[in-house]
Amino acid sequence: MKKAVREQIFNKYGGKCAYCGCELQKGWHVDEIEPVRRNFNWNQDKRRYEVNKDNPMCHPERLHIDNQNPSCPSCNINKHSESLESFRSAIKGYMKHLNEVSTQYKIAKRYGLITETDIDVKFYFETLNEYDTATKES
Repeated sequence: MKKAVREQIFNKYGGKCAYCGCELQKGWHVDEIEPVRRNFNWNQDKRRYEVNKDNPMCHPERLHIDNQNPSCPSCNINKHSESLESFRSAIKGYMKHLNEVSTQYKIAKRYGLITETDIDVKFYFETLNEYDTATKES
């Protein structure tokens, strides 16, 4: 990816992650909103996965700036190659999972350090669009 294109993607949301809104740091990722799903093969000799050179991705037509968002590594890694709605659903399920398996989480909740809510998951870029719409309407 050319440096100028990467800079455009970085600036889409003012240097913030499109999903959680944190300030992007060195090592930030470019996420494909609609996934391209790269194809990997296991290389037994090197004992690692490598991109399939004959067929590197399932949807190369999606590899363009309109389908790319700036992302912090944790959001991009957790999103995997899922749709926005699947990612939203996964985030919504984190609290249930923490309640099932994390003793530390449950103790922190008992002591009032954590307050759970049942709000809808909104990505940072969606809140900007709402702000833009509200500003234009007033």
